[in-house]
Amino acid sequence: MAKKTETKKKTVRKPAAKPAAKKAAAPKAPAARPQPQPKARRAAAPPAAQLPPGTGVHSLRPASGSTHARKRVGRGPGSGHGKTAGRGSKGQKSRSGYSHMRGFEGGQMPLHRRLPKRGFTNIFRRPYDPVNLSNLGRFDSGQEVTPEVLHSHGMTGKGALVKILGGGEISKALVVRAHKFSASAKEKIEKAGGRCEIVVQEKVAQ
Repeated sequence: MAKKTETKKKTVRKPAAKPAAKKAAAPKAPAARPQPQPKARRAAAPPAAQLPPGTGVHSLRPASGSTHARKRVGRGPGSGHGKTAGRGSKGQKSRSGYSHMRGFEGGQMPLHRRLPKRGFTNIFRRPYDPVNLSNLGRFDSGQEVTPEVLHSHGMTGKGALVKILGGGEISKALVVRAHKFSASAKEKIEKAGGRCEIVVQEKVAQ
């Protein structure tokens, strides 16, 4: 018997379909950044004509934060200033009615007692504005020279006591009125034909 020849059928694989080419996506536009909103400006103060009734100097207040409330002490431990109320424990400074003298340094020798003493200050001293004879040459012969006239020429202070000193020479006969004269000044004025008159200073009642 003839052998049956088995013919194997070859399976031909079909080529796989190529994937469709992707379309190039268009570039995305960058997202727009949110624009900062302008700060709201403070509303301008209404003119005086539009102010509410009752507004005036009596309604003015200090700026916020420029003043502080008074420290309330002795209100219990929860307040932060309780118990000794910031005065510490015992001692003179913790008592009511305590006050120290000016210059007190806690008990040590204060500065005004540590410094040495020098000199003496006369509390009854009366200062005088000195004027030399050489400054009187600007006045005319026979003119009366008083403390007010000397002050008007800038030689003395206003209302100051004046003392005439003998510095320089004088050749004019002047009537000089002052609170004090030195011996040499009086001699030179009288030698030149002038006259010295002492102004009596009124004593101020103390």
